[in-house]
Amino acid sequence: MKIARRALLLACAACAMPARAGLVQTIERLRASVLPVGTYSATDSPRFGFRGTGFVVGDGTLVATNFHVLPKDAELARGPRLAVLLRRTQDEGEVRPAKVLLTDREHDLVLLKIEGPALPALALDDSRSVREGESIGLMGYPIGGVLGFAPVTHHGIVASITTIALPAANASQLDPRAITRLREGNFQVLQLDATAYPGNSGGPVFDADSGVVIGIVNMVLVKGSRESALSAPTGISYAIPVRHLRALMAEVTAPR
Repeated sequence: MKIARRALLLACAACAMPARAGLVQTIERLRASVLPVGTYSATDSPRFGFRGTGFVVGDGTLVATNFHVLPKDAELARGPRLAVLLRRTQDEGEVRPAKVLLTDREHDLVLLKIEGPALPALALDDSRSVREGESIGLMGYPIGGVLGFAPVTHHGIVASITTIALPAANASQLDPRAITRLREGNFQVLQLDATAYPGNSGGPVFDADSGVVIGIVNMVLVKGSRESALSAPTGISYAIPVRHLRALMAEVTAPR
């Protein structure tokens, strides 16, 4: 683990870009709203099992992340107990139980509902088009607890806007909404030159100056083995545009 941690720190230093003054303040504003997402069991060691990154949205009791961050059967009542971890001090954290509220498998998104008081929510971009070359940051928990549960930020640009399709994992996931979206075909994603690592999935991609979220980290281009993502990262990551998250959130308040 020490070798993996050293490799990650060296890689982060190697790919770091000079930070803007605005980014410093942006990180301070956002860090309390970017949380580790995982499972919780009082009989496990550790009790909190890290799965990925999420961030607070909406009324402060919703957390957005990737669908692939969830463990198997997470949507079932008998499935694993989901939770997010709030960092109270350097050594202490608060576990907040969570449950699946809505999913969008086609865009690899999920909304979780967390228990307890509302948390500060991040602002989502609602109108403008993301442009190639735009300065962005991404925040999350690379390789989980290896670096401790403190959010890590990487800085870069939107390198390209490209088109992909994220197919459903199996036929049982082809509900009417999924079939409609498959008919619509591929959709655009953001290609970033900011390096993400395993554990960053589900974290926010935000405008470096304003902090407004423009995307959700979805995947990292890994060349070779999973371990090479730490020792020799490609520096290419992908994010789902935030408009798909806004569409999912709209279903929360839509008439039933």
